[in-house]
Amino acid sequence: MYLDDWSARLGLPPPCPGKAAVLSHGWLKMGDSSEPAGPWLPSSSPSPPPPSPCSGCSLAPTVGKETPRLGRDIAGRLTFPLLSVTLLVSFGSSMLYGYNLAVVNSPAVHIKAFYNTTWSQRYGHGLAPGLLTLLYSLTVSTFSLGGLVGSLLVGVLVERYGRNGALSRSSLLVLLAGGFMGFSRELGSPEMVIIGRCITGIHSGVCLSVVPLYLGEIAPKNLRGFLGLVPSIFICLGVFSAQVLGLPELLGEDRFWPLFLSVVVIPASLQLLLLHCFPESPRYLLIERDDVCGTTRALCRFLGTPDVQDVIEEMKEEQQSLSSVEMVSVWQLLWDRSVHWQTLSVVVVNAGMQLSGIDAIWFYTNTIFENAGIPVSQIPYTTVGTGTTEVVAGLIGCFTIEKLGRRPLLITGFCVMGICLAGITVSLLLQSTLPWMCYVGVVCVIGTIAGFCMGPAGIPFLMTAELFTQSHRPAAYIVGGSLNWLCNFTIGFVFPFLQMSAGAFCFLVFCGVCLLVALYVYLVIPETKNKTFMEISHIFATRRSFLSIPHHLRMKKLDGYGALDSSSMEDKDSNLP
Repeated sequence: MYLDDWSARLGLPPPCPGKAAVLSHGWLKMGDSSEPAGPWLPSSSPSPPPPSPCSGCSLAPTVGKETPRLGRDIAGRLTFPLLSVTLLVSFGSSMLYGYNLAVVNSPAVHIKAFYNTTWSQRYGHGLAPGLLTLLYSLTVSTFSLGGLVGSLLVGVLVERYGRNGALSRSSLLVLLAGGFMGFSRELGSPEMVIIGRCITGIHSGVCLSVVPLYLGEIAPKNLRGFLGLVPSIFICLGVFSAQVLGLPELLGEDRFWPLFLSVVVIPASLQLLLLHCFPESPRYLLIERDDVCGTTRALCRFLGTPDVQDVIEEMKEEQQSLSSVEMVSVWQLLWDRSVHWQTLSVVVVNAGMQLSGIDAIWFYTNTIFENAGIPVSQIPYTTVGTGTTEVVAGLIGCFTIEKLGRRPLLITGFCVMGICLAGITVSLLLQSTLPWMCYVGVVCVIGTIAGFCMGPAGIPFLMTAELFTQSHRPAAYIVGGSLNWLCNFTIGFVFPFLQMSAGAFCFLVFCGVCLLVALYVYLVIPETKNKTFMEISHIFATRRSFLSIPHHLRMKKLDGYGALDSSSMEDKDSNLP
C-alpha cells in the first residue's frame, strides 16, 4: 500500500509534493527503502527519484518512455475543488440565464399593465394593443440582444482576464441590472426594465460561453462531458425557479414583480465572493501565459494529486503544436480551411439549438397552454410541472453522456423535439373538434422541453470547446455564441407575430429545423467522448484528407457513423497524416 493511498483512506492530508511525486511513480513502498516498487524498473539499485512537478515547476519528463504513466488514471477522479467550482459557476452564472429566459413569463400581465399605466401618465392615453405587444416583445428580446453583445466580448475578456477573472467581473453586471429592474416601478420608468434586461443579457452572453470554456479546460477528459452538462442542469433549474417564484402564492402578485426580476443579484453576489478562491484554468495559464508554477498549482488543486506531470506533458504537446500559431480572430477562423468542418458544425448546432423553437416555448408557455385549453388559474402550476421535467431530463443527460456519448444524446434530443413540435401543431388544429387534444398538446410541450434538456441544451457549448484547440477556441465561442443569441433574439421578437399570422403551423418550421440538425449531426459530427483535444483535432484532420486515403484502408478506418474509430489514433502503421 502506498503512503499517499493510506493518507487518502485515513482522511489525512497528502504527503509533501516532492515525496508524493516519488511515491506516485512507484519508487518506494511503505517499509521498503531500497527495492524498486514496480516490475518495470531494474532490480539493481534504484535510480534517483524524478523531480516533483509541484515543487520544482519543471516540465522535463519524470519517467522514461517505457515507464507506465499513472497520471491519466489519477486525473480522472472527481475531486471536491473540481465539483465545487463547477457547482459555483453553474449556480452563479448558468442558472441566471435560465432564470432570465422564463422570468418575464409569469408577470407578463403586470408588466404590460405597468407599461400602459406609465404611458397614460406621460401622454394622457394608453398604449394601442399592437404597440403594447411590440414594447413587451422588446422587453423579452432585448435580453437576447444583450447576450449577442456579451458573446462578442468573450474573446477579449478571456484573453485579458482569463476564464475565472472574466466570470468574476461579469457578476458586477448582474448587480447593476438588478438595481435597474428593482427600482423601475418606484421611478415610473419602463426604460429601466428594458435596460436591466439588456444588461442581464450581456452577462449571460459572456457566461454562456465562458462557463463551458472554463469547465472544459479544467476537467479531465473522462469527466468533461459530465461536468460540461452540469451548467445545462442549472439552466433548467433557473427556469424552474422562475416558474416556482412566479406562482401567485410567492412573487407572482402585481406588487412583487420588480423584486421577482431582481432576485438574480443573490447568486451573482455569491459567485463574486467565492470564485476568487479557485484557481484559473491550468490550460490557459500554461499555453497562453506560460506560467508553469501557476499551472502546476492549479492542477494539483483541481485533480487532488501532486502527480500532474502527465497532464502537463499533454498540454505541452498542444502548446508545441501551436507554437507558431497565435490566437486567431473570428475572421481568421471563418477563412481557415483546416477547421472549416469544425466551424460549420458549431454554426449548425448552436443556430439549431435556438431555431428549434425552445425559446418560443419558454417565453410564451402560458400563451401556448391557454390556447391549448388549460384554465388560466391552472397555468402557473402546469408550467411548474414542465420545469420539473426540464430538471429530470437534464439529470438524465448529465449522468448518461459519458456512457452514451455526445452524438446519441444530440440526435435523440432533436428528433424528439421535432416529433413533439409536429404534435403541438396537430393538437392545436384539432382541439376544437376533439377536446381531449388539448392534453396531447400539453404532453407535446413537455416532450419538447424534455428532448431539449436531455442533449441540445448543453452539448453544443461542450462541443465548441472539444472541437477546437486552444488557439481557435475563443473565436469559436464568439461565433457560436453570437449565432446563438442572434437566433434567440430573432425567435423572441418574431414569434408573437409569426403565431398571429401562421397560427398553429408556425411550429412546423421549428420541426423541420430540428430534423435537419439531427441529420447533420448523424452524417458529419464524430463522437468526442473520452478523447483529448489533440485527438479530436486529428480526427478532423484525417477526415479532410479522406480522398487521399487508399481504398483498401477506408472500410478499415471508418466506423458505422462515418467518423474515425478511436483505435485509429493508436495505429502506428497508419498512412494518415
